[in-house]
Amino acid sequence: MPASFGRAFLQNFLGQAPAWYKYTIMSFLVINPLVAFTLGPVAAGWLLLAEFIFTLAMALKCYPLQPGGLLAIEAVLIGLTSPDTVLHKVEGNLEVMLLLIFMVAGIFFLKDLLLFMFTRILLGVKSKVRLSLLFCIAAAVLSAFLDALTVTAVVIAVCTGFYGIYHKVASGKTFQQKHDHGDDTTVEDLHREDLRRFRSFLRSLLMHAAVGTALGGVCTLVGEPQNLLIANKAGWEFGEFFLRMAPITLPVLVAGLLTCVLLEISGSFGYGEDIPEKVRGIMRQYALEQDRKRTPQNRAALVIQALTAVWLVVGLATHAASVGLVGLTVIILATSFTGIIEEHRLGAAFEEALPFTALLTVFFAVVAVIADQQLFAPVIEYVLSLEKSIQGPAFYVANGVLSAVSDNVFVATVYVDEVGQALLKGEINRDTFDLLAVAINTGTNIPSVATPNGQAAFLFLLTSALAPLVRLSYGRMVVMALPYTIVMSITGLIMSATVLEPATDAMYEKGWISHHSASEYTDKPEQGH
Repeated sequence: MPASFGRAFLQNFLGQAPAWYKYTIMSFLVINPLVAFTLGPVAAGWLLLAEFIFTLAMALKCYPLQPGGLLAIEAVLIGLTSPDTVLHKVEGNLEVMLLLIFMVAGIFFLKDLLLFMFTRILLGVKSKVRLSLLFCIAAAVLSAFLDALTVTAVVIAVCTGFYGIYHKVASGKTFQQKHDHGDDTTVEDLHREDLRRFRSFLRSLLMHAAVGTALGGVCTLVGEPQNLLIANKAGWEFGEFFLRMAPITLPVLVAGLLTCVLLEISGSFGYGEDIPEKVRGIMRQYALEQDRKRTPQNRAALVIQALTAVWLVVGLATHAASVGLVGLTVIILATSFTGIIEEHRLGAAFEEALPFTALLTVFFAVVAVIADQQLFAPVIEYVLSLEKSIQGPAFYVANGVLSAVSDNVFVATVYVDEVGQALLKGEINRDTFDLLAVAINTGTNIPSVATPNGQAAFLFLLTSALAPLVRLSYGRMVVMALPYTIVMSITGLIMSATVLEPATDAMYEKGWISHHSASEYTDKPEQGH
C-alpha cells in the first residue's frame, strides 16, 4: 500500500512530465537548502537562477510556472529573499502585469480583423524573403511606438489563426467544423510533410517578428520599460532619447534587417522554408469562403474591430493611459459593439495571458533573489573600476550578458543607479554619465535577444499555446536567434566603442541635443516620489 501510494504521488507530481524531469526538480528542491546552509546564500542564489533557466528551457516538457514556482517558494522559505521584496518587484512592474492581463485579451477580440488583413498579406506577397522582411520591419516599427508584448501578441494571434485553418483541413474537416489543432493523430498522411514545412515556415516568421520587436523597441523612449526608466533618470525627452541612441540603434537596425534577408536566402539556422503550395491554396480557399459567407453583421464587426485597432494605436502612441488600461478599453469597445456579452465568451480571451502573468510573477521572485543577494554586484564593481575610455563598451557587454539571464528592467535599474551614484560623488562628469546611460540601455536591449528569458516578448512567445504547435522550443529559439545575436551584438559593441562618443559630440555642436548638468539627475529621484 505505501509503495502504491508513493507511485501515485509521483504520477500526480507535475502530471505528464517525464519521470527524469520530475526527479530533477525534486533534486533541485533537496539540494538548494543544503547549498544555502553550507556554501552560503550567494552560491544558492546563482544555483537557483541556473535551475530557473533550466525550467524555461524545458518549457515544452512542463510549463515553467509549476517547477519555477516551487523553486521560488523554496527561495523565500530558506531566506534567499522575502515576500516583501517579491511584492516590491511586482509593484514595480504593475504596468507590465496589467499589459499582459488586458492587452493580450484585447488582441483576442481583434483576431477576425487581424486574420482578414494578414491572410491577404500572406497571399499577396509571394516571396518568402520579402514576407519575412515585412514581418520584421512591421514588428520593429510597431514596437518603437507601441509595446513589444502587444506586437508579439498580434503576431501570435495571426500565426495561430493560420495554423488552425490548415490543421483543420489537413485533418479532413471543413472550415466550419470544430477542431482541436493540438491533436496530430487525425492529420492525413498526404498532409504530414506539408504540415512539417508549414510549421517551419511559421517558426521563421515568428522569430523574425520577435527580433523585430527588439530592433524597434530599443530605438525610442516608449519602446521598452527600461528605456523610459533610463530617460526619466537622465531627463531626456522623446526626440533627445532617439538621437542619443541612434549612433548604436540605427546601425544595429540595418544589420538586423540584412541578417533577416541573408538567413532566408541561405536557409540556415532553421530559416528559409517557404509556405507549401497546398497550404497557400487552402488559405486562398479559406479567404474566398469567408468573403462569400460574410454577412452585414460580420462586416459591421470588422469595422468595429478596425476602429478599435485605430484607437489602440492612437492610445498607445499618445500615452493616453497606461498600456494595460488601454487594453481594457479595447476589450470593452470590441465586445460592446460586436455583441459579446456572455461571461464565458469573455473568459476565453484571458486563457493565454493569465498563465504567463503568473509565470512572470515567479520570474520577479527570482529577480528578488538576485537583488537581495546582490549577485550582480561584483560585475558592476569590476566595470566601474575600468578605465573611463572602455567603460562604455564594458557596460554594454556586462548589461547584455546579465540581461540575457535576468530581467532587463532590473539590470538597467541597478546599473543606472550605480552610475548615478558615481556622478553624484564626482567620479564621472555628466557627459560621461549620458554616454554610459546609452551603453546601458542598448546593452539591456540588444544582446538579450540571445535567450527567451532575455526579452519578455521572447518569453511570452516561448510559453504561448502556439509554441508547442509549431515545435518552437527554448533550444530552437536560442539557435534561431544566434545569428541575430552575434550580428546585432557585435554591431552594437563596435558602434559603442568607436562611433557613439564622436557622434554625440557632433550632435552637441549642431545643437541637436544639449549638455545636461549633474543636478538634473539629482532632482529626478525626488520628482519620482
